[in-house]
Amino acid sequence: MPTLPMTSFGRTGLRVTRLGLGTAPLGNLYETLPEAQAIATVEHALAAGINFLDTAPLYGAGQSERRLGQALAGVPRDSFVLSTKVGRLVQPDGQVIFNWTRDGIRRSLDESLTRLGLDRVDIVLMHDPDEHYREALDAAYPTLADLRSQGVIRAVGAGMNQWQMLADFARNADVDGFLLAGRYTLLEQTSLDDFLPLCQQKGISIIIGGVYNSGILATGPIAGAKFQYADASPAILERVGRIQAVCDRQGVPLRIAALRFPEAHPAVTTTLFGAVSPQEVEANLAAYATPIPAALWADLKAEGLLHPDAPTPTA
Repeated sequence: MPTLPMTSFGRTGLRVTRLGLGTAPLGNLYETLPEAQAIATVEHALAAGINFLDTAPLYGAGQSERRLGQALAGVPRDSFVLSTKVGRLVQPDGQVIFNWTRDGIRRSLDESLTRLGLDRVDIVLMHDPDEHYREALDAAYPTLADLRSQGVIRAVGAGMNQWQMLADFARNADVDGFLLAGRYTLLEQTSLDDFLPLCQQKGISIIIGGVYNSGILATGPIAGAKFQYADASPAILERVGRIQAVCDRQGVPLRIAALRFPEAHPAVTTTLFGAVSPQEVEANLAAYATPIPAALWADLKAEGLLHPDAPTPTA
């Protein structure tokens, strides 16, 4: 497997691989994973050269962080870059509740470090502040900015399934990066005209999540295919069917095109994939290394299935 390319994360000095491991599935998001399998998945990703790992207290009510910490035990700390999230606290009964106060943010980070078994994380993101913008901007962000200025963390940002509020953060706070889930994909490029150029202008790095739009760009337009965490509508099924037909003509599996598309935008620093086994890690690495003909992107644009100004990967 070829060496993964690396790039800088904003102005932080951090260097991350262009492909990163998202660890929500390690918190039993889709299925209950044996502990050893979850740990082996992370170990395989690290051995394959992936150095960027993303987690959150929400993922399995801390389970993802605990398992990630076990996999990272003994791994040289400077060999990986780790992001986690704040804005939610795990309760003793396993419930996860929102808390955007200064004390809540510090407690969340301290508890994450305990679960991870680490003395620091690199990137801290405000997690899904959709209904809590003022609290996040007025209390959570200043707390994180203070920690950044003290050198406790290296980067501050937010992670959301929408770009409109992320754009507000970009305009009103000194952020280093965002995790944008499901809003810049082969199926949806609504963030292309306004949000991504804003981030590029400000030097804000974008972590892309949700490249398969909850599943449909991995499964194709089958019965029960998911889009935005729900059954895909007939219109979405029809559009994905058209995208898949173009991919089939060019001999490129739909899921490979979906994984590769977002990274071509200059604001995008890394693309996350989820995995529940070493074999799935290997499959994503193989997909990432698969050459894609330029004709695929040209055909998608010609058929109105891709934004005409969307940057596309080179061979």
